Amino acid sequence: MTSPMSARTLLRRAMLVSAGGALGTGARLALGVIVPESAGIPLAVLIANVAGALLLGILASRLPGSSDARLFLGTGVLGGFTTYSALAVGATGLWMQTPALAAGYAVGSVVLGLAAAALGLRLGRRRVA
Repeated sequence: MTSPMSARTLLRRAMLVSAGGALGTGARLALGVIVPESAGIPLAVLIANVAGALLLGILASRLPGSSDARLFLGTGVLGGFTTYSALAVGATGLWMQTPALAAGYAVGSVVLGLAAAALGLRLGRRRVA
């Protein structure tokens, strides 16, 4: 059995995730400003989620789950950058106009995210010389 986490460690980890989340959320906002919707499709959300899944796959294969770097970059930065809620809202907005496009967007986003995460895990594996 492991000992409980000290208050100091818990505070440090929470601050790492919070700082990373602020950076990731800011980056997602910037992407949303740079990449406009196209035909009602929230492309910035799709790009953020797929790119974030790829990067998280690489990170997960390279850094231990409990490391400060993984907390900051994975849970914080990439957690703030990617967003399931924006995917759900975007798909719902599309559903009102074109249900088939909304379904394709939602399913495509999940499938592309899974593929990107799998690719990231593969790319992140250490090569044996």
